[in-house]
Amino acid sequence: MPELLAGRELVNTYLHDNNISITSLGATYGKGRMYMAEVLNGKKKNPAANQLILKIINDFHIRPKE
Repeated sequence: MPELLAGRELVNTYLHDNNISITSLGATYGKGRMYMAEVLNGKKKNPAANQLILKIINDFHIRPKE
């Protein structure tokens, strides 16, 4: 599976633009703040982390701005 750097950036931008905290996002997906932060900053790049990024993008309908 690709690393999803662009997807991570999209999620981080979305969180910032919509004033959503990493803690709140983590609670939504049953993950701790530290784990979620590591997924979003790219420290965790395993298949489970990549699947989580894809799920967030799909659930929130995040798309790149054109």
